[in-house]
Amino acid sequence: MDKNEKKTQSLKEQSAWLLAAKVIGFALSFVLPLLIVRALSQEDVGHYREAFQVITNAVIILPLGFSMSAYYFLAREEERRSAAVFNILIFNFVVGGLAALTLFLFPGLIGDFFKAPELTESGPLIGVLIWISIFAAFLETVAIANSEARMATYFIVFASFSKTLLMGGAVLLVASVRGIVFAALIQAGIQTIILLLYLRSRFPGFWRTFTPGFFIEQAKYAIPFGLTAIIWLAQNDIHNYFVGYKFSSAEFAIYAYGCFQLPLVVMLADSVASVLIPHMNTLQRSGDRDEMIRLTIRAMQKLALVYFPLYVFLMITAGTFITTLFTHNYDASVPIFMINLTMIPFGILITDPIVRSYKELGRFFLLTRTFVFAALVAVLYFYLDQLGLVGIIAVAVGALLVEKFICEGMVIKKLGVGLNHLPLLKNVGKTAVVSIVAGFVTYFVYSNLHVYLERVGEHFAEETFHTTQLSTLNFFGGSLVLLISAAVFGPIYLLGANLCGLIEDDEKELVRKYVRRLLPGRRTAVVADS
Repeated sequence: MDKNEKKTQSLKEQSAWLLAAKVIGFALSFVLPLLIVRALSQEDVGHYREAFQVITNAVIILPLGFSMSAYYFLAREEERRSAAVFNILIFNFVVGGLAALTLFLFPGLIGDFFKAPELTESGPLIGVLIWISIFAAFLETVAIANSEARMATYFIVFASFSKTLLMGGAVLLVASVRGIVFAALIQAGIQTIILLLYLRSRFPGFWRTFTPGFFIEQAKYAIPFGLTAIIWLAQNDIHNYFVGYKFSSAEFAIYAYGCFQLPLVVMLADSVASVLIPHMNTLQRSGDRDEMIRLTIRAMQKLALVYFPLYVFLMITAGTFITTLFTHNYDASVPIFMINLTMIPFGILITDPIVRSYKELGRFFLLTRTFVFAALVAVLYFYLDQLGLVGIIAVAVGALLVEKFICEGMVIKKLGVGLNHLPLLKNVGKTAVVSIVAGFVTYFVYSNLHVYLERVGEHFAEETFHTTQLSTLNFFGGSLVLLISAAVFGPIYLLGANLCGLIEDDEKELVRKYVRRLLPGRRTAVVADS
């Protein structure tokens, strides 16, 4: 096996570990919102979402991408690896401290904006949480940058588990936003201790390596990338702040859960992009645009196999999906959720790997993103009084689609994609047709049976667990509806996809391999064969 093949296998192994960590982490953290909507009033849920909207954005924005510079410097600067890590710690400590100091001196900043006095009382505590969270968040990044994907997996899973355990415990025992923030603070403190122990083990004496010149050099590299990411984050999240400013905390909770993101969609897109980026860079340098087009369309086909059926299924079952997770108190979130789902099928339009391969596209992309963001802010600002919750999400999704179409257009022009390439998209079209056919059958079953199935599930929960709590009954009733709907949709879609040749032989063999491992009595044979 040559060096390049070993490297490719290593990259695949690392990607597999990280993807597994994210899936497990999501499964663990998924429990938390289910507890919160059932333990807190809708007003308090709104306060929780408002507080953690600010906390999450602050943790991502304030470091200005400085932490991400570890990927570059740890791989290239063998002699200055410890100094690069220490520079990041210093920068994160300072910007986090400034955030904490600001909220200590002006505790009403968050509460006044969201018109929530409860958040004003917790302002200083939120500031400290932002400070420690920014510092602790470097743990996952530094492990990956240090080529320890397995260790990063452990860190991600532990962080998700401890967060769910501590914050979930606070929800059940205290049932207040302040208690949840305090639990998150304890979790961030534990993660900080682990970070320092890890750094001491991997970068001995890192605290003695600071030099101002290298700090400035690292900042010059990192901050431009950070600013670009900030624009992207602002474009994706700014609508939440307009909602928080205009509407009550209870309405903010409805909007927030209507904007519920499916982590699988993000994880798949990130995984595909991470694999394509190095390939696209290599092909661009050799001028092989035809292969760039072929690889991109192939990736689109793979994403379509998941995105198209997921979109169709969720559009059919959106009402049940939302109320099962978040109870009937959030029925008003359903139309918001359905509009937000519109982004899923367009997620197959992959531009980032190609944009990163051409500097001129990168500059144009930044200008496009800046223009679209400015237009989005202008529309929301001047028409906020005329827009309801559904109108705001429609504007936000519309802005994202406009940017995606513009960027897709410039990529098509740059690569010289023409009508002669349309036959390459035939499998994408087949996937859409198969998804729609499966959707028609599922819709017929769902529309005629979902009320009956929900009652059956609720009766089962009532008899089995001797409970009359509405939120629990809703969960079991809705889960049965979703399970039966999936049992109808899944086989029809998979059979159609197989008949149309959309599932490749190696993918079938991979599924068979894992099924054999799960079957009792087959594990020994599988191990012997391998």
